[in-house]
Amino acid sequence: MKYLILGAGGTGGAIAGFLARSGQDVTLIARGPHLEAIRQQGLTVDLPEESFTVRLPAYDMADYLQAGAGRPDIIFVCFKGYSLAEAVPFLEQAAGERTLIIPILNIYGTGSRLQEKLPDRIVTDGCIYILSQKGELGHIRMGGKIFRLVYGLRRNAAAEVASLAEPVLQRLTEELTQAGVKATYSRQIEADCFRKFTLISPMASLGAAYGTKGADLQPGGAYREKFIALVQELLDIAAAMKIKLPENMLEINLKIIDDMGADATSSMQRDVAAGRPSEVEGLSYEVIRMAQRAGVQVPAYEEVGEVLRGKGL
Repeated sequence: MKYLILGAGGTGGAIAGFLARSGQDVTLIARGPHLEAIRQQGLTVDLPEESFTVRLPAYDMADYLQAGAGRPDIIFVCFKGYSLAEAVPFLEQAAGERTLIIPILNIYGTGSRLQEKLPDRIVTDGCIYILSQKGELGHIRMGGKIFRLVYGLRRNAAAEVASLAEPVLQRLTEELTQAGVKATYSRQIEADCFRKFTLISPMASLGAAYGTKGADLQPGGAYREKFIALVQELLDIAAAMKIKLPENMLEINLKIIDDMGADATSSMQRDVAAGRPSEVEGLSYEVIRMAQRAGVQVPAYEEVGEVLRGKGL
């Protein structure tokens, strides 16, 4: 299949690198000096125990459309939430009627919101588990072996859309697996995306508010109880929204946190620390709005929100 990866950061760069290494037809959308480095030197993925470099077509959005590279079978959208609006006009032109658009963002509900803006395109939903970020120019630095992609059609997908998407998603699963990625074609993608949200939202919110790292959330860490409180509030929201999650969701998240490195941080925390735009609206403040709509009290999130607002975020 033809893959187009929109975004060359820790998520998009890793997906592009692994697929290209396995021989798939991959084109990457990047920008600035990172794009120029990829064009000149290739894309390098640095893993804890190895590094590999792939050569692949790389464009900015305008150049890609001008090049007329043909319709991709799958577009992975790997922009940050605050950059999603600029992707919509590009996706309208780059995607065909049969192209599957798979957003891989941390913010819950991205797929349904993107579908509203692209009513004539097929938009699925997805999430990723990975410890990865941009390194030096042209490099993606992965902090561990965890690399899992989850994707699927939402419950309200039309039968015609499902019949078109089903064989593509099945083949995607095969090709990702061959590339060394743990791939899950989910039949309950809303629940799976919210499941990921119950991990990344508390971690990112605490990191942005208090500068926490992995060790601060692990046993004996000063912010472990706050992390637990935030997760529990999200579980209360899920119950009110009738989103079915595992009964031991809190324990699952704590196990993931406990297996992280002591210095682990979220991308939102790193963006805030560097003074860059961040996903605080979607990962922190949106939880408070969701709680209001669901009639759920979230005092721990409101406390964190006050700290974030005090920082001017």
